[in-house]
Amino acid sequence: MDIRVISIGGLAAHPLWGERAAVRTGHATTTLISSEGRRVLVDPGLPSQALVARLGERANLAPKDITDVFLTSFHPETRRGLLAFEGAKWWIHAPEREAVGVALASRVKAMRTGEGIEAGGGHDEELLRALQQDIAILQRCEAAPDELAPRVALFPLAGVTPGLAGLLLEDLRHTTLVCGDAVPTIEHLEQGKVLSPAASVEQARTSFEEALEIADLLILGRDNLVVNPTKRPF
Repeated sequence: MDIRVISIGGLAAHPLWGERAAVRTGHATTTLISSEGRRVLVDPGLPSQALVARLGERANLAPKDITDVFLTSFHPETRRGLLAFEGAKWWIHAPEREAVGVALASRVKAMRTGEGIEAGGGHDEELLRALQQDIAILQRCEAAPDELAPRVALFPLAGVTPGLAGLLLEDLRHTTLVCGDAVPTIEHLEQGKVLSPAASVEQARTSFEEALEIADLLILGRDNLVVNPTKRPF
């Protein structure tokens, strides 16, 4: 198994740096997992052109070489480059798929049956098209199996979003967890803080604790790969 960070992400506004409004373009950390012929790209957060360049620089691969794409959540910042990987299978945790699908369908129904489109004109039409595009992307995403690839297991981390999930990677030396936004940055890790706003703060805290209990190494949702500070050196 080979695990490498393709692109280190960042928060649009980092609350633990005292930022209250967006000061940069947020994007998720993108990770490549290669296991027995499968190449799984997690959270293609950069725009397609930038991500394809990073993939070539970091792994000497092209989009056609990726067999699977996994989204830890359906947050827009996890999937900006998704369309570059049309030849891959797209996966997401089933509870996230369901929760997002219900929310999107409700918003579309409200816009179609209400007075929003007539009142808002072109802006509402544009929003409706964006929602329909999100629905099409979500429909293309399949519910991820418990084992996405050999020694690559789905690890539910609900809280920040209703169905957020990471990937647990096991080899002979150590266990690595791709955390997604369940553990977003080194500051959140060191201070024991969960990302806000969260769908369920209580669930987010439980998932945060479970991430630290299970893994030797953590690939943070908006940061780099780090050693779990609660584990002894290995």
